[in-house]
Amino acid sequence: MSLLKMTAAELAAAIKEGRTTAVEAVQETLAQIEEKERLYHAYVTVDKEKALAQAAAVQEKIEKGELTGPLAGVPVAIKDNLCTEGMLTTCSSRILADFIPSYSAEAVLNLQKAGAVIVGKTNMDEFAMGSTTETSAFGVTRNPWNPEHVPGGSSGGSAAAVAAGECFYALGSDTGGSIRQPASFCGVVGMKPTYGTVSRCGLIAYASSLDQIGPLAKDVTDCALILEAVTSHDHKDSTSIERKDTDFAAALREDVKGMKIGIPKDYFKEGLDVEVGEAVLNAARVLEEKGAVVEYFDLSLVDYAVPAYYTIAAAEASSNLERFDGIKYGYRSAGSKGLHDMYKKSRSEGFGEEVRRRIMLGAFVLSSGYYDAYYLKALKVKALIKKAFDEAFEKYDMILSPAAPTMAPKLGESLADPIKMYLGDIYTIAVNLAGLPAISLPCGYCRAGLPVGMQLIGDCFQEKKLIRAAYTYEKAAGTLSARGLFPADRITSVTGKEER
Repeated sequence: MSLLKMTAAELAAAIKEGRTTAVEAVQETLAQIEEKERLYHAYVTVDKEKALAQAAAVQEKIEKGELTGPLAGVPVAIKDNLCTEGMLTTCSSRILADFIPSYSAEAVLNLQKAGAVIVGKTNMDEFAMGSTTETSAFGVTRNPWNPEHVPGGSSGGSAAAVAAGECFYALGSDTGGSIRQPASFCGVVGMKPTYGTVSRCGLIAYASSLDQIGPLAKDVTDCALILEAVTSHDHKDSTSIERKDTDFAAALREDVKGMKIGIPKDYFKEGLDVEVGEAVLNAARVLEEKGAVVEYFDLSLVDYAVPAYYTIAAAEASSNLERFDGIKYGYRSAGSKGLHDMYKKSRSEGFGEEVRRRIMLGAFVLSSGYYDAYYLKALKVKALIKKAFDEAFEKYDMILSPAAPTMAPKLGESLADPIKMYLGDIYTIAVNLAGLPAISLPCGYCRAGLPVGMQLIGDCFQEKKLIRAAYTYEKAAGTLSARGLFPADRITSVTGKEER
């Protein structure tokens, strides 16, 4: 088997057994990036020299028996809003185009302790604001299944890199579906853990009460191993939770017998693509055949999730992005006349259109006279959404739904209608508002050949149940992930045509 066809767990085992080395794995990854990156543009930064040096150091520790974990020596890509010491971290924004952090995010440090080798930083929607990875200041990322389509967002670069074989797994961040939706569009597995499970220290904030770091991987096994590696209690993050049940790999077993799974009727109404709905319901039948009890139920407040989310997220974004003023670090406009002119020009020139739109919306809903009418009301709706999920989890072990209402749209379609783009998050944003864990995994393909993803949502701290159900489905349904079909082997041009 080619190294690039392996999962992260398989590669780590091969390195440990001496069948290959971390250096060879990085060399093959860099060669794949060299060949495919001009088409997909999954990365903002690739540091070849540092990656090879890291790999040599890790290999030495593996041979000495100092690194024995299930991810040791495996190349990883990091979303470009996670700080990496000594490596460019831009948030895909002009305003941070030359920012090199003096420290690494806690999640990145945890991966390095596990022996991971960082090959580069992945492209994203600017400051994680978008659903297509088209708002990046450094150009769009293309979907490896068909380069005329988007990879999703905002972690589209991470998802595309995994699907294209340009890394073995990646880290992303999820504010309203930014891991799960691109995982669905790119045919990989993505997981958003319970809020507070993974430290946000070093994650450049979009909306602090919603952001959470998580993995994108080729299969459920890798996803569990990565989540286990990055999870830790961190005193530097006031929202970090100290958990004892973080042995997520222990949940990798085929067993859903008696598990109660609820399917919200509200999620299968107007707006859902027919092929997506069919694929997700077929997946539900597979789980039912394996012994799960599947029922339909009403999950209220779905219609209110989108406006509540964008009100809260924009408000927090306007506050978090105040720090980028052209004074302390980042882009500063030349030729400004006075302090206020410099602030205005630096932010206007440094931020893209979508970021400016959300800052303005956030400033508006927090302004005097509108705070009670919009922001406070959105917080009340957020509490009601959490209550609705609490009531659902009194009856069900988990909720099954689509990860997105459609397959990956074509490049340019979403940006032409921002409201339509916002509505594309309808199945994912409520999870962030309620602080819940959720996983997206492939469950089929449409007639055009694009992947479809299903989402499993769990109660707080119930990641193990989600991993068990996802693993059971994956084994029962066969290989539907990027590992099995590896679109990078088939696509030869921007047209998306396959080799014959």
